[in-house]
Amino acid sequence: MALAPLVPLTADGSRPSPGIPRLDRACRLRGRALVGAGLALLPWLGYLAGTLPPAEAAAWVTLDALEAAALLTAGSRLLRGDARHRAPAAAAAVLLLADACVDLATAAAGPDLAVAVAMAVLAEIPLAVLCAVTAARPSRTRPRPSATPHPRHGQNSSW
Repeated sequence: MALAPLVPLTADGSRPSPGIPRLDRACRLRGRALVGAGLALLPWLGYLAGTLPPAEAAAWVTLDALEAAALLTAGSRLLRGDARHRAPAAAAAVLLLADACVDLATAAAGPDLAVAVAMAVLAEIPLAVLCAVTAARPSRTRPRPSATPHPRHGQNSSW
């Protein structure tokens, strides 16, 4: 799936339309990371649905589908410079931390626990921190020069 519809960029990395603000590099990277993580969860949902017993699969697939939806929503909004990225980013952070905690609490000793610890330390907790940082910070945009001059103070813009 291409991100071109979400991030219409020209060859020099700027946005072609004057109505859309330019995001700084850190915001673009965070947005791409969130979208990438959300997309990476989609095949994982199929794996969980196919390998877990039906009762467990329903719970885990639902939790991970909510995580994917929150990550994709936050990331795509952040890439568009939409200030409404903060709530889904916060929701994703909470869901990821809950996922890590439940994984660790329910894993059997041995290889299952090792996998749960590895997923928590290498994926879920760092991604939750990224989401929390994204939720706490507004997107930073650089003003785009307008194609038409703004009316000066006291002038009627309709003339």
